Amino acid sequence: MGAYLLVVLGVLSRAVPFPGMNFTAEGASLLYFGARRPLREMALPLLAFMGTDVYLTVFAYHYPWHTSSYLITWAWYAGVVVLGRVLLRKQVTVTRVLAAPVIAATSFFLISNYAVWVGSLLYPHTIAGLSACYAAALPFYRNDLLSTTLITVVAFGVPVVVQKMSEHRAHKLAA
Repeated sequence: MGAYLLVVLGVLSRAVPFPGMNFTAEGASLLYFGARRPLREMALPLLAFMGTDVYLTVFAYHYPWHTSSYLITWAWYAGVVVLGRVLLRKQVTVTRVLAAPVIAATSFFLISNYAVWVGSLLYPHTIAGLSACYAAALPFYRNDLLSTTLITVVAFGVPVVVQKMSEHRAHKLAA
């Protein structure tokens, strides 16, 4: 249930206007979903975020829709669910909980901005143009990294803290 609620939070954090420049629960919700739900259920969060992409592009930003522009992003969504499954399904450690959002946010930054550089005329197709493309995206990367890390730590940390408090309370009552 918690994985689905986090996906709803992820969708809302993208769809509701917020001046946070990419401060969303999207990456964390995909990681958590992968860790907590079977891969056969992966279609639901993927479809939810794909639908959010369509809504934002067409209705919020009033841009024309081109499915091909989103294929890399949609593959990334699936990859992050699988990353959550691989890193956080069986063994949840501080190192893994911190590594997963770093890998997720960094991979999106590298892949999506490379695709913008290759597939558009916004930047010259030179090393300087690629550098400019990545430099322009740094504020978005920073916020994505911060939000994905923060929400991942909370999502995986709160149950551990609650369990430890419950164990401590039970131990006190037994003594």
